[in-house]
Amino acid sequence: MKEKEIAMQVVNPHAAGIDVGSKSHWVAVDQLHQHVREFGVYTKDHKELIEYLRAHQVTTVAMESTGSYWQTLFNALQKAGFEVFLVRGSNTKNVKGKKTDVLDCMWIQKLHSLGLLTASFILSDYLQHLRTYYDHRSHLIEQTTKYINKMQKALRLMNVRLDVAISDITGKSGRLMLDAILEGKRDPKFLASLADGRIKKSKEEIEASLQGQWRDDLLFELRSCLKFYDNYLREINDCDQKIEQLLHQYIPSRESLEFEQTPTSKANGKIRAKFAPSFNVRQLAFTHLKTDLFQIPGVSFTTVLSLLCNMGMDIKRFSSAKQFASWLRLVPDNKVSGGKTISSRTPKGKSTVANSLRLAANSIGNQKDHPLTPFFKRIAYRKGRSAAITATARKLAVIIWNMIIKSEPYRGYDYETINQKRKNAQIKNIRARLAKLKLSEDEIENLFQRTTIHSSYTLPIKPLKNP
Repeated sequence: MKEKEIAMQVVNPHAAGIDVGSKSHWVAVDQLHQHVREFGVYTKDHKELIEYLRAHQVTTVAMESTGSYWQTLFNALQKAGFEVFLVRGSNTKNVKGKKTDVLDCMWIQKLHSLGLLTASFILSDYLQHLRTYYDHRSHLIEQTTKYINKMQKALRLMNVRLDVAISDITGKSGRLMLDAILEGKRDPKFLASLADGRIKKSKEEIEASLQGQWRDDLLFELRSCLKFYDNYLREINDCDQKIEQLLHQYIPSRESLEFEQTPTSKANGKIRAKFAPSFNVRQLAFTHLKTDLFQIPGVSFTTVLSLLCNMGMDIKRFSSAKQFASWLRLVPDNKVSGGKTISSRTPKGKSTVANSLRLAANSIGNQKDHPLTPFFKRIAYRKGRSAAITATARKLAVIIWNMIIKSEPYRGYDYETINQKRKNAQIKNIRARLAKLKLSEDEIENLFQRTTIHSSYTLPIKPLKNP
């Protein structure tokens, strides 16, 4: 008796699969080896590839997200009118037999024709431009920190421990001292007199930190590093101007809501960080997102800028807050087998928005009066600080999604309700523990009489404070 064959329905009859490479692209328009062709990576090769697809009446194309090699071809195919699916490599890796470029592109074409591939989330064009500026800005900031470390090392090798006396050697006071040192000033008293009065260290301790052995080679390195540091600061400022111009250029055409900025440089008590954007992030974010994310405690200027440049209003493409948090890879990837969860690890992945939310969550864990601090500490006690950072970042992602999608302000927590829930949970836990002991009525009565006499029957509930 012949085995019954199961045929799968072809969903995309005019589908093609492309195996993207660094020096060539392999294209399959069907499951015939003779129809597989190799194309180069130049612009003229892209045009030939498009004509080849049109000649075979292809309407939809699937390709792997291989490094950054896919981006130019992806844009060229989209402009040519094709429906393009960008697919993760993990979704197409189960090709049978020996792995070759020909078999890879044919396997992608087969999966796509059967409708087994899901397209990755791709930002709109202007957000891709914003993300390029933002990534370059982040790179410039990383370079500045490297040169700050080199300047600290040069001073340390001369036993000038300015990094111990003040927190930032490139701040207002530190910069005045560095410029004076490079101008030839060596008197510790004069250098210490340049310190701002708000520095916590005393003048005597600052003066002691500025006594060292001056070396020409290390002073040369210090001068060179300071020049590079200034150059990077100018480039960061230029990058901020580009980001500001692009944000103003793509302000939504619908009615622009005016937002009154506080007269100071702070937003709801938020202090601007060292490399905070030079333009009004709060105003632009409110104009684009129609809500004030700075109302969320623990969210900084850098966090909002990251969300504005790497997500923007494309967040509306996620149908729910859970879907948004899952795309950020901030939720466990539960693997269930036999009715049991065998793994619940959070998937690995790189997301600029997720990293920004994790940094905000980490700062929340260091605060005392933040409304999410009890949640952070509870998770940290059970699963460690790393899991608490991810869980708190997920909560921030849910709050942000609801504020943007529903165009509503930040809603604070009902602290009385939260405290009552915690109290009820502890009472339920105590009752469960008493039930496990199987105490008799006399023992229970004796227990409560003792607790009443000593006035110790109070639950250790610490009320939450308003932020």
